Amino acid sequence: MTDDVRNIVLGVIAAGISAALGWIARTYLWRRRLRRKQAFFGLPGNSECLLVVNRDAGGDGSVHRHDVFALLELSALIKDCAAHAQILSHDVAQQGIGERTEFCVGGPVSNRRMAAHLHSLLPGVRINTDPEPGPDRGAFQIGSERYRVEKGVGEYVLLARLTAGQNGRPVFLFCGQQAITNQAATRYLARNHERLARKHGDTTFCLLLKVVNSQAYGPDVVELVADVTRAAQAPVPAPRTSHRAGT
Repeated sequence: MTDDVRNIVLGVIAAGISAALGWIARTYLWRRRLRRKQAFFGLPGNSECLLVVNRDAGGDGSVHRHDVFALLELSALIKDCAAHAQILSHDVAQQGIGERTEFCVGGPVSNRRMAAHLHSLLPGVRINTDPEPGPDRGAFQIGSERYRVEKGVGEYVLLARLTAGQNGRPVFLFCGQQAITNQAATRYLARNHERLARKHGDTTFCLLLKVVNSQAYGPDVVELVADVTRAAQAPVPAPRTSHRAGT
């Protein structure tokens, strides 16, 4: 074997080893990212989860188109985790918390299950559901802070990851003041789940997001207002009552 042939053979072998090592490294990193993603969403491979959809509060019982887009955003995340989703309407979804990962979309007016989750898991959140027009209609009350709707200009949405018990699967809530904010929250989760997983791990969190100028930018421009986990989970104190002694 001449030196030239030997150098060519050694070069081919070295290239093959480098390619194999690169493939192994990429595969390891991909699998590690997948495991982290599955752990954050509570979606191991071939598991099942629940998509709870609301109804258009002002329509004929159909699903608002922005909520359909929200479901599509979530479906892509679920598929990436090699899991499977079952879509149920809010009024037929009857299962406990933690049995399966759940993604619940919509406000308490159009989604009964969302109303139940807020009452049970986020007692510090109050949402004005008054059907009559007024400045506080649809406003969020979180602790001592109030967040009003400015339709098309500034609208708020809660993005929460909640658990019940140590081994239970998480419940993700997307509770917005308008349907477009639900889509904005799912898109925010899809874009930032790695950062959220690094910061929060598998713990509970509740974030208040603001959708800016949705009439021009749609669901794409979203600001993180605050982490309101502590205030949202704090029970609202019962009103004081005074008792006057009889004379």
